[in-house]
Amino acid sequence: MSLILNILWLIFGGFCMAVGWLLVGLIMAVSIVGLPWFVAAMNMAHLSLLPFGREVVNREVLSGQPDIGTGPLGVIGNIIWFLFGGIWLALGHLFWAVALAVTIIGIPFAFQHLKLAGLALAPIGKVVINRDHIPAARY
Repeated sequence: MSLILNILWLIFGGFCMAVGWLLVGLIMAVSIVGLPWFVAAMNMAHLSLLPFGREVVNREVLSGQPDIGTGPLGVIGNIIWFLFGGIWLALGHLFWAVALAVTIIGIPFAFQHLKLAGLALAPIGKVVINRDHIPAARY
């Protein structure tokens, strides 16, 4: 079922938004300073291509240990991300969500765009995993 949903997702805005994530990531990679945001943007671009059957979790929750992206530096990184790329990607996902929510068939895709819009605001410190690899302790 995830395969069918992911194929439909590409048609209903997923491909456009993945390209958006890729462009913002490449802009961040132009400077050495932007490389941490580049890595996060590439992870989210991959998620934006194939979101069904995948889950985004905080790295600290997954590993049980804080790291540089989940602490105070991660918060600062997310604020910088929000100002330079996150707001625009979130608005793009919000546009697609509203456009798809008008139709009954588009509602599941609209919800996925809303989840990605929230993630676009603060992707630092997050990791994408397959749903079948989620540790039992999370539930």
